[in-house]
Amino acid sequence: MTSTRSLVRRAALGATALAAAFLLAACGSEDGGSGTGSGTSASATDKADKTDKAGSEATAGAHNDQDVSFAQDMIPHHQQAVQMAKMAKGRASSAEVEDLASRIEKAQDPEIETMSGWLESWGEDVPSGMPGMDHSGGHGGDSSGMPGMMDAKDMDKLMAASGKGFDTMFLTMMVEHHEGAVEMATTEQEKGQYGPAKKLAGDIITVQNAEIEEMNELLGKG
Repeated sequence: MTSTRSLVRRAALGATALAAAFLLAACGSEDGGSGTGSGTSASATDKADKTDKAGSEATAGAHNDQDVSFAQDMIPHHQQAVQMAKMAKGRASSAEVEDLASRIEKAQDPEIETMSGWLESWGEDVPSGMPGMDHSGGHGGDSSGMPGMMDAKDMDKLMAASGKGFDTMFLTMMVEHHEGAVEMATTEQEKGQYGPAKKLAGDIITVQNAEIEEMNELLGKG
């Protein structure tokens, strides 16, 4: 009887020891495998993230000649619009015209700074100064190639106008000016490469088309 109990006890102890050994071996394997696998996976993920980030930055920073032309032309184009908007103060008779002019100035001044920053970062020439004394706003007074730009005579007429006459002239000229900007922005979206420039072009199209509609309504053409 004692012998039988002893055998049973030994068998039970042996089974317990064997189970413990298997458990320890399994834990060790899992820890080792997990640690190695996790390290390898994390390293691979980090490398992939860095590669993706570098690729994204390269794509975002890539630009072409169209992007440069867009910024170099749109800066003086915007400068002339701002100059026209500033004329509304003290000359416009309509509160709607004064409000529109204020919005144009507030929207386009920051865009001029943004585009100037792009050109500087690309090592390109930044159009300097406000649209010169000749009011044309083009490079060296030449506004050719930039649709919607007013010439010196147009700007002088606007500056000399006041009251309802100014309102009508301002709205008529600004509609044409905006249409030119939309045309330039559309070209940028079609042919440009630099992401932020294409986005700005899209914003210009959206905002200025809405303002064209607003101005036509004020002119009674809506």
